[in-house]
Amino acid sequence: MQAADLLLSTKEFGAFCKAGSDNKTMLCDVSEACWEQKDGQLIFHITADRFLRNMVRALVGTLMSVGQGVTSLSKFQEIIKSQNRSEAGLSAPAQGLYLVKIKYPYINE
Repeated sequence: MQAADLLLSTKEFGAFCKAGSDNKTMLCDVSEACWEQKDGQLIFHITADRFLRNMVRALVGTLMSVGQGVTSLSKFQEIIKSQNRSEAGLSAPAQGLYLVKIKYPYINE
């Protein structure tokens, strides 16, 4: 939980972007990052103004490492600061990853 909370105050997500991606910026504004336990499964919810390539899978894999005690909370903070993808954990598999909603701020529903 604490590791996911850190994402709310993080702006640069270079450590969680696929290496070699052609992004002009690694800035993302994460407004929600939380875990939910439901029917014996862990579900990760994340909302942001944009996502980098492989960002969510890399975040989930690294957060799982923190939750399993392999990576400490302080090491997770170092990974964020490093902006280096090789410092972060393995990417979670794509199975089970799905997009729930896209919301454009200037279009009325």
